[in-house]
Amino acid sequence: MAKLLDMPKLSPTMEEGQIAAWHKKVGDAVEVDDLLAEVETDKATMEFRAFDRGTLLAILAPAGSVVKLGQGVAIVGAPGEDVSAVAAPAVHAAAPAATPAAAPAATPAAAPVATAPSPLPAATPGRVRASPYVRLLARERGLDLSRVTGTGPSGRIVARDLAAAPAPVVAAPAAGGRRVPLSMMRKAIARRLTESKQTVPHFYLKIDVDAGPLAALRAQLVADLAAAAPKGEEPEKLSVNDLILRAVALALARVPECNARFDGDSVTYFDSVDLSVAVAVADGLVTPVVRGADQKGVLAIAREVRSLAALARAKKLSPEQMSGGTFSVSNLGMYGVDEFAAVINPPEGAILAVGRVRDEPVVRDGLVVAGKRLAMTLSCDHRVIDGAVGAAFLAELRAVVEHPTRILLS
Repeated sequence: MAKLLDMPKLSPTMEEGQIAAWHKKVGDAVEVDDLLAEVETDKATMEFRAFDRGTLLAILAPAGSVVKLGQGVAIVGAPGEDVSAVAAPAVHAAAPAATPAAAPAATPAAAPVATAPSPLPAATPGRVRASPYVRLLARERGLDLSRVTGTGPSGRIVARDLAAAPAPVVAAPAAGGRRVPLSMMRKAIARRLTESKQTVPHFYLKIDVDAGPLAALRAQLVADLAAAAPKGEEPEKLSVNDLILRAVALALARVPECNARFDGDSVTYFDSVDLSVAVAVADGLVTPVVRGADQKGVLAIAREVRSLAALARAKKLSPEQMSGGTFSVSNLGMYGVDEFAAVINPPEGAILAVGRVRDEPVVRDGLVVAGKRLAMTLSCDHRVIDGAVGAAFLAELRAVVEHPTRILLS
């Protein structure tokens, strides 16, 4: 019996998904756990795999379509099976979700089944012919395929045609400029951060610490790692941020009241420090989680952060790697930012914003000498953390950063 495949929930905060590419075509055999399609969610590009076996009888949401959770995207059944009863309501329900540039969904009467390949029909006026790969390239570049002239067979748009496509300008404002439609990730960022600022009572605490000892420790560790590296191999990398993450984990272990989240009618205090680490990607920001950071050494944290960052930039993070954090850290020091205040990532109770290590004159023993300073700002959810509790956490963090051998001894 033909079965409708719905858009699944592929990330904890997903409300809709955009079909990036289909990996099966109509008429292909489908086995359990076969990769059917790639779906761009609010967090990453996720794999949509089959839960049933059969033949792919119809694709109701072509590449480029934006589909709500629970709406039909394809039909699987026996070869040659009539899908009209299944497809009719699904196509009707999914129609508003399709993007303007996407090809129309197959109608029930025309839902193809497994047949021998046939030549491409002549292009239909108003219809955009392009492969899922070309549609993906067009979306990444913000191009409208309806304005591109295809040079492939029967007017099909191929990758080389995109180079000559008109610039992606949409209804430019009177003052000039361009408008780019929001990606799934930017929609999620806009929604969640607006909700955070409107519903979470933020307050901010800032400290400026002596970063000289931390910078000296990092320089020594980098030199030791270079000396320990096998000949001809790159030494392991260790950043200031890796040391700060370890320092944050130790401070949270000592002030667990900041390692908490708001749950509506209760506050949850966590035994494990699971750090959400802000990672900039091409289209926004993601926060993969380093679990049990208070139980890991600084090198283990450094390796895990590099691995998670690489997965984030490749849009390959799993939902488990992006959820369940207990405290966030956002570091813009590598971009030359002195200090800033970050927006809390609900339901977490706080986020620490870290600036760059600055070379500044400081007064030491009555003399003005060269020094290094580091600004850090704690954004707190006042429903979870009071001012005195936030101050106690920052005092512990200052003690670790200014005496960083504790990072190695703890």
